[in-house]
Amino acid sequence: MRTFFLTVITLITTVGFAQQPQALNTQQDSISKTPIQINGYQRIMSNLEAIPQGVTLGGYGEILYNQPDNANGELDVQRLVLLFGYKFNERVQFITEIEFEHVKEVYVEQAFINYNLTDGLNLRAGLMLVPMGIINEFHEPTTFNGVERPSLDNAIVPTTWREIGIGASGRWDALALRYQAYIFNGFLSHDGTDGKLKGSNGLRSGRQKGAKSTVDQFNFSSKVDYYGIPGLRLGLSGYFGRTQAVDDQSGILGSTVGVSMVGLDARYRLRKFSARGQFIQANLSDSDQYNTLTGRDLGKEISGYYLEAAYNLLPSSNIQRLEGFVRYEDYNTHAATAGALVQNPAFHRKEWTTGLSYHLSPGSVFKVDYQSKSTAVSGSTYGQFNMGVGVWF
Repeated sequence: MRTFFLTVITLITTVGFAQQPQALNTQQDSISKTPIQINGYQRIMSNLEAIPQGVTLGGYGEILYNQPDNANGELDVQRLVLLFGYKFNERVQFITEIEFEHVKEVYVEQAFINYNLTDGLNLRAGLMLVPMGIINEFHEPTTFNGVERPSLDNAIVPTTWREIGIGASGRWDALALRYQAYIFNGFLSHDGTDGKLKGSNGLRSGRQKGAKSTVDQFNFSSKVDYYGIPGLRLGLSGYFGRTQAVDDQSGILGSTVGVSMVGLDARYRLRKFSARGQFIQANLSDSDQYNTLTGRDLGKEISGYYLEAAYNLLPSSNIQRLEGFVRYEDYNTHAATAGALVQNPAFHRKEWTTGLSYHLSPGSVFKVDYQSKSTAVSGSTYGQFNMGVGVWF
């Protein structure tokens, strides 16, 4: 497997350096060319600004190959996503995102109406992304390194996290700030048959995704991004509230838990060098009562971070980019437990990911990497080779 990995790296590097220098493209998926990096739905919004009325569309997708050292490999059309936007007039737009996962599963990932109240303030309502961390909003395959999204953004955030809500977003260019504030329905913690939340992936199984979502009380989510320093993007996000339970469970002690989640993130690019990092901390109240009622093993604290550095191995004048990168992750869904529950060392995970992202053109990428994964359990380390292609338009 290591020989195959090195062969692929050599092939990509050879092809990349063989490219003739071309005029520098100003639409790269980076934070160095515009005041703020944009994601899929923001690109649709930008396209709608250019037309008086009507429809615009976009999309992204990725096909992946995962080969663990200790199991069979997997080939998967991980996702194919279509984005549509309709402009009613200068103030009112509608955005929706339809996702096909693993060929056969279909989801509505976003569906919201946007009303431009002023140049710096938008009111929104519908199914929207919860603004927490980086990847939950910026998950198009050409916007991040690594074949797979960071594992922290699977077990803790949890990506892709979307719920139905209403709120406001906008930019305050004088202070170089982008802001968002929404009221959402919360996670589902008990469906009347079983507890949904558990120690291995925290809150992830409680996402309602806008599918006949039960709501008992509303949760608050907000994020502020600072982009006043060229090439640097800083984010502070928060999510506060309580989980939901269906009607016949909502009044039972332990059927819901309180959630307080805070995130810090940073992205930086200087010429050919780029870096990013993220820290997430979630505190869950009444987890001991929840575990007693459901028999689950939910922790009372969930936390983690990752750090990543990358460097473009091709000349800056090339349209194509070859990003070599390394990322380290440390996250624990049993950072602390309540009551008689003992911390499970298998839930404290660490990962090293090293690889290449070969941007064939703005909007298309070939990725290859190798991951070393371990937990706090002795002898648990194993490796995984990954390869994939992704597009975004």
